[in-house]
Amino acid sequence: MNQNFLKYSNLIKAEAKRLGFMFCGIAKADFLEQEAPRLENWLKQGHHGEMQYMENHFDKRLDPRLLVDGAKSVISLALNYYTDQQQADPLAPKISKYAYGMDYHEVIKDKLKQLLYFIQENIGDISGRAFVDSAPVLDRAWAQRAGIGWVGKNANLINKKSGSFFFLAELIVDAELAYDIAPTTDHCGTCTRCVDACPTEAIVAPYIVDGSRCISYLTIELKNNIPEEFKDKTDNWMFGCDVCQNVCPWNRFSLTHNEPAFNPNPDLLGMSQRDWQEITQETFQQVFKKSPVKRTKFTGLKRNIEFLG
Repeated sequence: MNQNFLKYSNLIKAEAKRLGFMFCGIAKADFLEQEAPRLENWLKQGHHGEMQYMENHFDKRLDPRLLVDGAKSVISLALNYYTDQQQADPLAPKISKYAYGMDYHEVIKDKLKQLLYFIQENIGDISGRAFVDSAPVLDRAWAQRAGIGWVGKNANLINKKSGSFFFLAELIVDAELAYDIAPTTDHCGTCTRCVDACPTEAIVAPYIVDGSRCISYLTIELKNNIPEEFKDKTDNWMFGCDVCQNVCPWNRFSLTHNEPAFNPNPDLLGMSQRDWQEITQETFQQVFKKSPVKRTKFTGLKRNIEFLG
């Protein structure tokens, strides 16, 4: 291995850690051969529901060299968002932990820009693009290739030391680096807690999630009315769902994040069941000013709360 590549990779990982990322792994930018048939079959089964964008850019999803000219390396990063804080009212409609604080897209994109600037300043004339869950990049596949963890039966990326409560993002760059050896073992074993616990039976088989049945899809992605077949099956979730992560044994190792931007809005945690049922546009704007919940809009959140009955 070229010693410079190793030196550069170590520099990048040290800076990623300084910026607050929990993990940083690097993989060679190449065609995702194993994922191609899986993605094709998942789409054919209609598991993407109304997420039509999943059908677009099929080739780019599988080959980062089609996304970034001269791409040679995919730098995968993970940012912890776990918190043990909870909503005060146990009867209040529930919101996923990832949405307690500021919109992660903005927080992570800023960190990725800083990391790319660091690379250009300290390593050389390197071009690249930052990706945070908003482009045709298979985050989990790249994180797995980069040695960050394995894809579990709930289709989340799981790390043996830290569980799965973290965001994934990438920097795809046109520089060759030292590549991490991906973990070859799956540590889910015979456990099926996530499969058994899913309120809507969205995990149709181990490692296969029917997105169109997932509570996160129903409460965020779905723009039309939530199908009546899910009445009384959404486990009181109004935005997202953490069930399959909450029951995962590996998440007993989750540690509280240290990212101030992800600290929950105290108004959000303090709202009672009645507060949510009577929420106004004004309160929505105030509580979710820079939150990912804005994605579902006030009307979408009202729809979800009313669906809970």
